[in-house]
Amino acid sequence: MKAPARKSAPVKSANGKHSNGKAPSATPASSAAVAPGELPSTSGAIIAAVNGVRRVPAAYNEPIRAYAPGSPERAELKARLDRMANEKVDIPIVIGGREIRTGVLTKVVMPHNHGHVLGEFHKAEQKHVTQAIKAAAAARKEWANWAWEDRAAVFLRAAELLATTWRSTMNSATMLGQSKTVFQSEIDAACELTDFWRYNVQYAQELYSEQPVSGAGVWNQMDYRALEGFVYAVSPFNFTAINGNLPTAPALMGNTCVWKPASTAMLSAYYIMKLLETAGLPPGVINMIPGDAAEISEIALNHRDLAGVHFTGSTGVFNSMWKTIGDNMSKYATYPRIVGETGGKDFIVAHPSADPLVVATAIARGSFEYQGQKCSAASRVYIARSIWKKVKDATVGMMGEIKVGDTRDFRNFMGAVIDKKSFAKISSYIDDAKTNAKVVSGGKATGDQGYFISPTLVETENPAYRLLREEIFGPVVTAYVYDDSKWGETLQLVDKTSPYALTGAVISQDRGAVREALLALRNAAGNFYINDKPTGALVGQQPFGGARASGTNDKAGSKMNLQRWVSARTIKETFVPATDFKYPFMAEK
Repeated sequence: MKAPARKSAPVKSANGKHSNGKAPSATPASSAAVAPGELPSTSGAIIAAVNGVRRVPAAYNEPIRAYAPGSPERAELKARLDRMANEKVDIPIVIGGREIRTGVLTKVVMPHNHGHVLGEFHKAEQKHVTQAIKAAAAARKEWANWAWEDRAAVFLRAAELLATTWRSTMNSATMLGQSKTVFQSEIDAACELTDFWRYNVQYAQELYSEQPVSGAGVWNQMDYRALEGFVYAVSPFNFTAINGNLPTAPALMGNTCVWKPASTAMLSAYYIMKLLETAGLPPGVINMIPGDAAEISEIALNHRDLAGVHFTGSTGVFNSMWKTIGDNMSKYATYPRIVGETGGKDFIVAHPSADPLVVATAIARGSFEYQGQKCSAASRVYIARSIWKKVKDATVGMMGEIKVGDTRDFRNFMGAVIDKKSFAKISSYIDDAKTNAKVVSGGKATGDQGYFISPTLVETENPAYRLLREEIFGPVVTAYVYDDSKWGETLQLVDKTSPYALTGAVISQDRGAVREALLALRNAAGNFYINDKPTGALVGQQPFGGARASGTNDKAGSKMNLQRWVSARTIKETFVPATDFKYPFMAEK
């Protein structure tokens, strides 16, 4: 007689669900027989390979390497820069683990030498977006039901790879393709992305560990399910770490993603994708779709299965996406989670007690590192009149020492702005300042070989001047000098001048003044700094995000962000269920 086909009994996954959605049934002994040395079949079942309450390794911030002259890391990075500068990378669309090449190509260039082509990426068509959504849906069926520790292991491995064997590659891609200096790339592409992947795992463990109490005779549980659908991740050019975090934070929580990287950061995006594949990320969990943002968004935002948007970029684009989602609410299977970090008009306000050298250093670093292309960069400063001359002289002196050029020359403090469009926009603001304000230092723009703009300090007597209100996203900072007696009024001015509320700093040696600023500017910045520049937030130490026109303030690099990517299910199990509908109070009239 032919033996019956062997079947696997459905078993529970780590989040408590049965693999087939039905109660488990016993498997006949005859069909469960396994030959000596043979593993049982796992077809159609989720089988626990580890019994135990696992604890992930404790997260820590990746140490920043100095790249000092003569150091091994400097030699390694220099060699990798040379090799990658002489390569021409063919960057495909990635859908369900397959590389797709359309032949419709866009060049990837060095911003500091825009005639130098580093590679080309294949532009996706709208049909590819639909394919990516289908691939995400297919991958979700398994990925969302993995034990969360197994998902975590993929990103912990990615973190370790990035911190070691992939470090020089990711730094080189960022330095060449986004014109970051070695230090700016190191703190971003190497350290911050590593930190995201380590700390997100730790925060996920904390979130999953939050379980309800159980009364006598019952067991209450919280199942942190992945969202029902796909997450659309749209990342910016200015941080490789954000490029990597936007799709992977939802993915860690069991979601699958359609990822649209910025066209001006495709080299680092390509290597992030390759790194994740090397770390063991299954096909279809993250699908990389380079191309025209409007065309890609038209399909993604109008799809029934849109479950969330994870965005970093301009306020205008985010507002447009939010409006589209609002107009489409009747189309969706569920309410999409919308998480966005947008623009900023970040401030430094210096009290009369402030040390002028501290203020000048905060301006020089906070305004001009990475060419002012940080959403947290200081672009407006309010300085007490009694210290203005010393602050101005010290700032101008530092600006005079700043070298601008090719990021492969480690002596440079600044590289180029990202592209021609950005170069033209920033230049127009400088031209406006030359007519309607005073350019104290800088103001030069040369775009023949690279998109170079010198660090620029502007002074205005008009507290409503547009350079104090509008986001520039370049190495331009505008100073407004206030009378020492108007400290309180100036704090109100800082709070009301701009629609943004991302980062800000108060510099003061007077604790009373610090307390006043903390209260008056409580809603003016989501990340507030005391006696420091308003940039450089560390994952695990300063969760990042702002409100008002700066975004939803869901704090990247925190448990708050991860909570947006799960949909909780409460489960109550009664061990001895009731068999009589009557209650004791019904015994007598």
